[in-house]
Amino acid sequence: MSNVRADRVGEQIKKELADLLAREIKDPRVQFVTVTGVDVTGDLQQAKVFVTVLGDEEDREKTLQALQKARGFIRSEIGNRVHLRKTPEISFAFDESIDYGNRIERLLRELNEEEK
Repeated sequence: MSNVRADRVGEQIKKELADLLAREIKDPRVQFVTVTGVDVTGDLQQAKVFVTVLGDEEDREKTLQALQKARGFIRSEIGNRVHLRKTPEISFAFDESIDYGNRIERLLRELNEEEK
C-alpha cells in the first residue's frame, strides 16, 4: 500500500517541480531541464529526482550543481504545494536512460549497415 502512496507523491512532486523549474528558478545554469522521474521511498523521507539536460557533459554538471544549490528552496516550495506532513529530502541525478537508448539505437543501426 505504501508503494502506491509513494508513487502518487512522486508524481505530484514531479508535476510541481516541473512547474517550479519553468517559472521560479532564475539560475541561468538551470535551462532546458526536463524532470523524467521521481523515486520516493516507501516512508516518504527521500525523493530522488531524475532529470535530463539539453547540452554537453559540462552543461549537465553545472545544472546539477545549480539544482543541488537550490534544493532548500525547492523542498520548501514542494512542501507548500504538495501538502505533506513532512516533505521528503530531495536529491538530483542525471537520467542516463536516454543516452543508453541512443547508444543501443546507434549500435543496432551499425549492425544493420554491416548486414547490408
